[in-house]
Amino acid sequence: MAMTLITTNSDTNQTSMSFTSSIDSTYKLYIFKFININPATDEVDFQFNVSTDGGSNYNLQKTSTYFQAYHTEADDGQELTYRTQNDLANGTGDQVIAQDANNAADANIGGTLWLFNPSNTTYVKHFYSVISNSKTNAISEENAFSSGYVNSTSDVDAIIFRCSSGNFDGTIKMYGVG
Repeated sequence: MAMTLITTNSDTNQTSMSFTSSIDSTYKLYIFKFININPATDEVDFQFNVSTDGGSNYNLQKTSTYFQAYHTEADDGQELTYRTQNDLANGTGDQVIAQDANNAADANIGGTLWLFNPSNTTYVKHFYSVISNSKTNAISEENAFSSGYVNSTSDVDAIIFRCSSGNFDGTIKMYGVG
């Protein structure tokens, strides 16, 4: 199956980046690529939410899980950790996909989010993400994994990406697969 680039959002000093068109029944899989996402504020979470009304409201219930693996810059620690505070249990808040991101000039978030069959009106919509980022607290590299589902049989037609606080720079590309 081929990936088709649908759109690219690339900007600086934004509170959010949203995709409010082109998420439709054309593709059964939408892939979002994060390139050099750099938050303006230190120790913020990078997150997303979805909408069924073209982006007027981002408040759909989601159930999810989140875990991470990291290695310290000083080579004195590493860990694989389940992060319960980033889980949603039928919650309407934003889903964290990168935790405690570093805002240093040479730090960034990169990765991918997969959203499955968002236009289906029979089933819930599954998602998962794999992110690599430089964290604060001298953690040089973190790999973060989240997955879950949007607990709605309505068609998801918009998605928003934002930090838990402040603005960010970077590029997000949306692809369709099918």
